[in-house]
Amino acid sequence: MKLLVVGCGQAGGRISDEFALLNKKARAERGFDIMTNILAVNTDVADLSGLCHIKADFHHRILIGSGKTHGHGVGKMNEIGAAIAREDGDKVLDKIRDTKNLPETDAFMVVGSAAGGTGSGSVPVITQIIKEHFPEKPVYNLIALPFKFEEVTEERSVYNVGTCLKSAYLVADAIFLVDNQRYITKNASMRQNLAKINHDIVKPFYNLLCAGEETDVKYIGSKVVDGGDIIQTLSGWTTIGYGRTKTSVMKLPFNKSVDFRSKNTEAMPGTQAMNEALGELSLKCEPNDARKALYIINAPPDVMSMDLIKDLSAALREMAPQAIIRSGDYPRGKGSVDVTILLSELVNSRKVMSYFTKTISYMSHIRTERGYIEEQERGLAGAFQDIPSLLS
Repeated sequence: MKLLVVGCGQAGGRISDEFALLNKKARAERGFDIMTNILAVNTDVADLSGLCHIKADFHHRILIGSGKTHGHGVGKMNEIGAAIAREDGDKVLDKIRDTKNLPETDAFMVVGSAAGGTGSGSVPVITQIIKEHFPEKPVYNLIALPFKFEEVTEERSVYNVGTCLKSAYLVADAIFLVDNQRYITKNASMRQNLAKINHDIVKPFYNLLCAGEETDVKYIGSKVVDGGDIIQTLSGWTTIGYGRTKTSVMKLPFNKSVDFRSKNTEAMPGTQAMNEALGELSLKCEPNDARKALYIINAPPDVMSMDLIKDLSAALREMAPQAIIRSGDYPRGKGSVDVTILLSELVNSRKVMSYFTKTISYMSHIRTERGYIEEQERGLAGAFQDIPSLLS
């Protein structure tokens, strides 16, 4: 499956930068592309300048709203970010149309942070613009949720999250939710944490996107997960997870009899990798809240077996009994079993509902505070008029 990625705002640009690196990895290791284009869109020149892997020309790093922000961002005001995206959305659209391999694009991915200004405001607007002009292709969002300290100390951030999530849900075909707090490494610097978080956000997409683009016959699975499977799985609130387990199981040609201990050992790495993938989901959720699910197992051909696939399918069915489950194998790699899991169409996301509740509470607080300030200002104006002036 090939994506065209558009990163909005600072976080969106940096995550998209990791997607660009992921495409370089696919090209170097596997000989094909999994991205048709990667764009970064921002109101801040410095943020665009800090990217490493997205091409540095104005065709790929797009400054919007320079007349209003003078290249210095919108200061967390996502209404301004949305307005600028509406006004300058044609700039993004033009660069998408200039994409050399645009017809090969299977889907669009618009990326951003829900708590900021430019990203929070522009993600749903850019999504809507793309959908209007490319109605035949799905448009997904990848939205990063704020850290806990941001929720506690920055009420405006919570408001931005609520408005961004609602707006995105109304236009996107599916929304990958990423809880930044789940990726934090203790005792590491902020810079190190953010770099690792962005890498970890993108990493689960590698095998998922590569499987359907594989050209070498020996690496094409018996049951390929391609763009059609992914598109049919993705809907509404979505989470993605990735797990890896090393395996030392070797099958010798002269060892035709396998006892029950060896048979059990063969299945263990796959089960462990799936459990790790579920434990590392981008958003903590209950699997039984998913109405659609997909997993892909990546392992050496001699480790891949029908029993392994059967065991993993049964395990996921037990955890997500309401979900339509799709699966596939990707016989690539050495010395490990990798499992990537998608849980989609989540019907009861507590995290999302908590943001909506906090946003409503914030709006009520702002209205009350505004009324109090207006009353104080009226009283101050009356008193001001009663005081004589010393000016002629």
